Amino acid sequence: MGQHFLLDLNLCRRIARAAGDWGGDRAGDWADVTVIEIGPGPGGLTRALLDSGARKVLAVEKDSRCVEALRELSAAYPGRLEVIEADALGTDVRALTSPPRRIVANLPYNIATPLLLGWLRRITDFDGLTLMFQKEVAGRLVAQPGGKAYGRLSVITQWRAEVRHEFNVSKQAFTPPPKVASSVVSLIPRPAPLAPAQWESLEKVTAQAFGQRRKMLRSSLKPLNLDFSALGIEPTARAEELSVEQFCAIARVTAGATTG
Repeated sequence: MGQHFLLDLNLCRRIARAAGDWGGDRAGDWADVTVIEIGPGPGGLTRALLDSGARKVLAVEKDSRCVEALRELSAAYPGRLEVIEADALGTDVRALTSPPRRIVANLPYNIATPLLLGWLRRITDFDGLTLMFQKEVAGRLVAQPGGKAYGRLSVITQWRAEVRHEFNVSKQAFTPPPKVASSVVSLIPRPAPLAPAQWESLEKVTAQAFGQRRKMLRSSLKPLNLDFSALGIEPTARAEELSVEQFCAIARVTAGATTG
């Protein structure tokens, strides 16, 4: 399954601390939180989350071998660890528990982006997400306009959440080591999207713009028949130069909508 297990207990504790550090009124408040962990493997991070004081951990694991190991771990934390044998891609994790809920996970990299996009659609159903990604993907999540890493994933993610890079993780921290380095990122849901837009329209616009990112917008977005002057956007600009709010403005025009 391309699994790379995280067994370093100090690193697992560091991830757990990052997941509990939201700032403001929610800082370090684990007492009422249920944590949903995706792909826990043999349970290194699971144990760290339980030791951090999470009310309950729901571990969603596809590998039956790991499920057995996790069930042994649950005996050490009576009533606080529930193991769910399921494929995360086909699981509506919101239905597993009532709020407040947080997702904390060392995500399987081959499904990390589809999982994230699914959660972003319902981001306000979560108290927050602390996730480990391939370092390159994490860089896209936090990228700002003007850089090569800035793209569709940057826009969609930052539209729905505040994104914070926590720390990088060496490939040597895993067993077996993957070919790439990793990064831990926290996403704090915005109460409302950064700017009004419809999801489908924003996806369409960003796909078209970044699909031809070397071209000027007047060329890459030509099929949309935009009035760039009315939008206050230079038609000679390129996709990576536009802010999230500007992409939302284009999305509103193409959808004829004003709300998200």
